[in-house]
Amino acid sequence: MTDFARLFGRAPDVEQSAPGRVNLIGEHTDYNGGLVLPAAIPQRTRVALARRSDRRVRAWSREAGHAEPDEYRLGAEARGGSWLDYVSGVTAALVEAGFAVDGFDLRIESDVPLGSGLSSSAALEVAVLRGLRALYALELDDVGLARIAQRGENEWVGAPVGIMDPLAASLAVPGSALLIDTRTLAVEPVALPRALELVVISSGIAHDHARGDYRTRRAECERAAAALGVAYLSDLGEADLPRALALPEPLGQRVRHVVRENARVRETVAAFAAGDVDAVGRAFAASHASLRDDYQVSIPGIDRLVAIAAGDRDVAAARLTGGGFGGSIVALARRGTAAAAARRIVAAYGAGQVLVPEGTRG
Repeated sequence: MTDFARLFGRAPDVEQSAPGRVNLIGEHTDYNGGLVLPAAIPQRTRVALARRSDRRVRAWSREAGHAEPDEYRLGAEARGGSWLDYVSGVTAALVEAGFAVDGFDLRIESDVPLGSGLSSSAALEVAVLRGLRALYALELDDVGLARIAQRGENEWVGAPVGIMDPLAASLAVPGSALLIDTRTLAVEPVALPRALELVVISSGIAHDHARGDYRTRRAECERAAAALGVAYLSDLGEADLPRALALPEPLGQRVRHVVRENARVRETVAAFAAGDVDAVGRAFAASHASLRDDYQVSIPGIDRLVAIAAGDRDVAAARLTGGGFGGSIVALARRGTAAAAARRIVAAYGAGQVLVPEGTRG
């Protein structure tokens, strides 16, 4: 990063990065103690850091567009409602967890699109934490790093995200998906079917997890779990749905989505292993319908984009990915056709951006 010397008058000591992620299936299950199946995408957030001898943090982001670095002091972090909260949040969480760090200079650049449901915030947090781990030789494993990233975003940014995003940014590798049990944090790599290629398309409609309906959905799940006497909605199964659906609306619908979405993750993993493309398509279609109808996080523009993708001759599966209320869709196209299919979908939609036109294969 040659701009580091221009900004800070010296070369960086370390450089690190972390990927964005696309969630193949298992939406809004992570904060409910359930199963998720994310995969890394090619887009990454890259950071360069140099150690300081004081407690100052000077941070500059290419995407923020500021001419000069912003700064704060370690131990005096304050929420400012800007991109810098993602940095100060993780340093505050790191210190609260007992890790000793001094100040540092930081340069950030990213090609993970903001507000596209591809976890740009977790990519930033994990990249910064990887940089600090290297800079200060911190004894912090990848799971612990993800926990600190989540804590920073929950407590400092104010976004009630689950563990999936930082864990995927910390552990996922190109070429396979990652089956995560968010209750136990057990992780298992899952090969994608060789017959399929991954397609990710941004709708061009941004979302924001730090406010709005995402927070409402999480609160609804917590109320439903308390009413049903369980710690997490993922403690429930299909046999519990009649009792759940007797709850005041929309709590029962939220429970139904979580219970059946966990089952769809298992079905998708089994279908991948068997090379059953049709079963993958059915699971994706049912997931999107549930997100639209039971969880009510899709919007007309996303529904239209999914419908266009699902109707393409080379697409086997398509659904909303991420928290919803905008963002991106994920699709699986038949091998060798992803780039052409992505171009057709975007042209028919009339907007959006192809983010992974051909990418992660089994």
